[in-house]
Order: sequence, then C-alpha cells, then structure tokens
Amino acid sequence: MTLLITIGPSIVLLLYFILFDKFKEPKKIIIITFLFGVLITIPAGYLNYFIDKHFENESVINNALLHGFFSGGLVEETLKFLVLYFYVLKEKAFNEPMDAIVYGVVISLGFATLENIEYVYFSKYAGLDTAIIRAYSAVPMHCLCAVVMGYYFGSYVFSGEGKYMGLALIIPIVFHGTYNFLCAFPNNYFLFVVLILLIFSILLHRNAKARQRGKRTEREEKKV
Repeated sequence: MTLLITIGPSIVLLLYFILFDKFKEPKKIIIITFLFGVLITIPAGYLNYFIDKHFENESVINNALLHGFFSGGLVEETLKFLVLYFYVLKEKAFNEPMDAIVYGVVISLGFATLENIEYVYFSKYAGLDTAIIRAYSAVPMHCLCAVVMGYYFGSYVFSGEGKYMGLALIIPIVFHGTYNFLCAFPNNYFLFVVLILLIFSILLHRNAKARQRGKRTEREEKKV
C-alpha cells in the first residue's frame, strides 16, 4: 500500500499527459526524458546539501527561505529546465508547443518519483503518512510546475521571444519556493500554493490544447 501511494500519483499524472496529447510522443524519448528526470535528483541532492550545510543557522525564517527558494526551488527547477534546454529541445520529436508541456511533466515526475521514494523510505519522515501527504501535495506541485515551465518554454521555442524563456524558469521557481517555504510552518498553508498552481496550470494547459485542437499536423517551425 505504501509503495502504491508513493509511486501511484506520478504514474497517473504521467499517463494523463501522455495519453491525452493529440499527437503522441515517441516512447523512446519519453523513457529517456523520464530517466533524465530521475538522474537529476543526484546533483540536486548534492547541491541542496551543500547549500543547507553552509547557509543554515538558528533562524526559522532564514532556513525556510533557504530550503524554499534556494536548495529547493532554484536548484530543482533549474535542473529540470536544463534537461528541456539541452536534451529535449534538440529532439526532432519536439515540434510543437504542447510537447514542451508533455516532456516537462515527464522530467518532473521522474524527479518526483525518486524524491518521493527517498522521503517515504529513507528519510527521518519515512512512513505511510508521508506517502499520503506527498501524494496530494509535493507530487502534484512538481507536475504543475512542469506544466507552467513547459507552456512558457514551448512559447519561447516556437515564437523566439526571450521573455518566455525567463518566465519558464522564474515562475516555477517562485511557486516551488513558496510551497517549500510554507512547508516549514504549521496549518498546511502550502496547500494554498498547490491550489493556485492547479488553477493557473489548468488555464495554461487548456490554452495549449485549444491551439493544438485546430491543427491537422503536429509540426511547427522552431524559432530557436
């Protein structure tokens, strides 16, 4: 049961974005992209540890900001962005804006899956309760940040406008950082971040689907 709750949400979300894409992506690229998402948990772990070790102090606010916006949001969202930029962007299969959302979600859920296993089985918070809480909070948060990143990254690639590249990185960092920051305090305020992120992501995804719905062929010309 614990294992099912640990990996189940990632699988369900992954299948939703893959299967409901009008123009399906190659399975090989999906698998490789997912594995990249898993692999970047390794440098993320080292970087987060380095930041925490050198900048933590006795201040709750300092540490919440540190874990939220630096050793959480900045490190993890930047690594996901780098996979999009240096691997996915070069693939021929990446040929329309919706693809950036699909591949972004695959990266993030690869990351979230291994991170969840580490939290549920190997951290000081290990156990079924952690698996349940993260199933409706941390895992969806990773996925929804990817929708935002993918939407703006796709806009950047197929419009060539640099402002979208900045938004693709900055907005997920802000959401992720705010979520992690609020996790340091009681009353579950972090769930409000997930709710706002959900609404924002739905609007962006609907916009991308509406654009895709009117197309007969997938291919669009990259501007970058």
